[in-house]
Amino acid sequence: MAPVGGGRARALGRSPPGLGGHAPHGRRRRRQDADESEAVRRARGFTLVELLLALAIVGLLLTIAFGGLRVATAAWTRGEDRAEAHQHVRAIAFTMARALGAAYPYRAAKGEAPEVIVLFNGVEQKLEFVTQAPPLPLQAPIAFTAVVISLESGEETGLVVRERALPNRDPFTKAEIVMRDPSITSLAFKFQNEDGDWVDTWDGQELKAIPRGVQLRLGSTLNGRTQTLPPLTVTLRATGAAR
Repeated sequence: MAPVGGGRARALGRSPPGLGGHAPHGRRRRRQDADESEAVRRARGFTLVELLLALAIVGLLLTIAFGGLRVATAAWTRGEDRAEAHQHVRAIAFTMARALGAAYPYRAAKGEAPEVIVLFNGVEQKLEFVTQAPPLPLQAPIAFTAVVISLESGEETGLVVRERALPNRDPFTKAEIVMRDPSITSLAFKFQNEDGDWVDTWDGQELKAIPRGVQLRLGSTLNGRTQTLPPLTVTLRATGAAR
């Protein structure tokens, strides 16, 4: 058969490899092959590098999360310890203040001597007085109770409260321990005289009266936390010598 239009004869059938017909059809074919390769790769799963990278990211996020949780837990624990220590020393101070507020100028013999004196003696870390509201009420209801509050050192340190019902001989020296708190680490008393001045000691036998007020300072150490309260001033309602 003669060539048409004088052109070069071309074999019928499929195009030679690489020609693939029109160019746009070839590009679509290549994209289709690439998409199929990507689909095959995804179907096979992650590569080892991708898996290790994902695990590293997850581990980092978990480390950050648990680190934040530990910090928050530690802060919460410290806050709870601080609150517990503060509440404890406040409760002790309130108990002491209530007993001091009901102090009474009780007159009796302090020991074997027959001399009658006002039973109120105080120094910086020890106070002996008579009250109508003892820190820990005795089993039998009674009008007046001799109380000794002191900070002791030695084998058994801490705050010690002793009580003895009145009337009685040796009301302070024979008073029995009703409370011991080793968490109380500091105790200080001051006493207000008639002029309004604060003094470090008070002798009821010499002054023949109880002070107008008592200033109390308390500090405690609980769960490794040291807590010191501001000075607490208690006004004594009865100050004259009762007969």
